[in-house]
Amino acid sequence: MPDPPLNPAELHSDDQALVRAVLDRVPGAFERLVRQYQRLCWHVIDRMVRQPDDTQELCQEVFLRVHQTLHQYRGDSLLKSWIAQVAYSVAKRHLERKRIPIVEPDAFGALPLPAEQVSDGHDLEAATADEEIARHLHDAMDRLPPLQRTLLTLYHLEELSIGEVAKVTGLPEGTIKSHLFRSRKLLRGILESRIGVPS
Repeated sequence: MPDPPLNPAELHSDDQALVRAVLDRVPGAFERLVRQYQRLCWHVIDRMVRQPDDTQELCQEVFLRVHQTLHQYRGDSLLKSWIAQVAYSVAKRHLERKRIPIVEPDAFGALPLPAEQVSDGHDLEAATADEEIARHLHDAMDRLPPLQRTLLTLYHLEELSIGEVAKVTGLPEGTIKSHLFRSRKLLRGILESRIGVPS
């Protein structure tokens, strides 16, 4: 039987202990941090840049920066969110250097959404349980601009809260909710046209 998930207080305590160990130069502590968060780093960078060679190089840059700036981590958010923020910042700068926009102007229209609305009523998580649908879903996500891909990844795959996603990206929560809603709606439309996923 798997262990029950840790509650936020336990996660925060584990974060603090790991950070202390790294800062105290405990042997193997930084390697443990890298192992724990390399998947998160890859997801954020890969969703932004979509170039495996660049992703690998940028992930190395992320952990170099984490190593150099870990003393700045204050513990006011999960370590996961703080590292995701570093990864997002590195990827964003990479796209800016290449002059690749992270969001397409007017890609989702300008209609505001109610502040609490994120879901469009379609169970995106359940859809990914089917292998074929999951493959089509990831193909569809690749057609979204980098920002939308990343927001979906942080919220659905990495299971960060809207507040944590806001800390990672620096975007207002309402903007994030609006992007998530419209991205999910667009993905659902693509899936319906390709494989007839019901709405």
